[in-house]
Amino acid sequence: MTCYPIDTGYFKLDGGAMFGVVPQSIWKKLNAPDNNNLCQWAMRCLLIEEGDKLILIDTGIGAKQDPTFLKHYHLNGDATLVDSIHKAGFSVDEVTDVILTHLHLDHVGGATQFKTGSTGIVPTFPQANYWVHQGQWDWATVAPNPREKASFLTENLAPLQASGQLHFIQETKSPFSFINFFLADGHTEKQLIPLIKEKDRTLAYAADLIPSVAHIPLAYLASYDVRPLLAMEEKERFLKQALQENWTLFFEHDPVYQTSGLIMTEKGIRCNQGSLVQ
Repeated sequence: MTCYPIDTGYFKLDGGAMFGVVPQSIWKKLNAPDNNNLCQWAMRCLLIEEGDKLILIDTGIGAKQDPTFLKHYHLNGDATLVDSIHKAGFSVDEVTDVILTHLHLDHVGGATQFKTGSTGIVPTFPQANYWVHQGQWDWATVAPNPREKASFLTENLAPLQASGQLHFIQETKSPFSFINFFLADGHTEKQLIPLIKEKDRTLAYAADLIPSVAHIPLAYLASYDVRPLLAMEEKERFLKQALQENWTLFFEHDPVYQTSGLIMTEKGIRCNQGSLVQ
């Protein structure tokens, strides 16, 4: 098995929104804001090559939205999803599967694109099966709540269903022998946290359960979480299992670090500074 971090660029979000009740005097030391109180965040995906499978986890924000919409997210950086996959040595036609942890725009936007020479929107990966939890799909499409509705964009979702490439995961049943799932409902309904098993190692794609190294402490929750107390409970359970089983965490949004191990400290579970990988 070979895993490739896939850089899709950076965006900016309000630091207060990303750290919730944590005072700015504390969080600004972890991710310094600009003059508009905006912090830099990565949109880092993961490509897994195993046997005849080439599996992509999440897809970044994409580039098909109108610039007047995307300007709110202050996109920056030169990398794109497709270019980064090419740099890893693959084409979009070789991707066999796409796992969507959830359907917020910064995770699913790159899953579809404008078709060249057409006004239509199609899946970016024409040969791939797209996987999302049934509960998350229903949550996003049947009657999206006002809090998250602006992040569940029809142009990101409808083309996947129309293509026939969309498939649903039920509970924690995985279509892959080497990937299990931790389910989390605090950030949004039925967020999938992929646990990639490689020999004696587990790589946990932390998605928005723990978006960055700075979010490992239990109280460091984003205001975007729809059920913050549940998110805290899920994070605690996840971290305890990760520490006990010596998982490596993969961070989707950390602007600097890709992965980290964990250690127990007098303040609780924290990242192992000696294991941080940029």
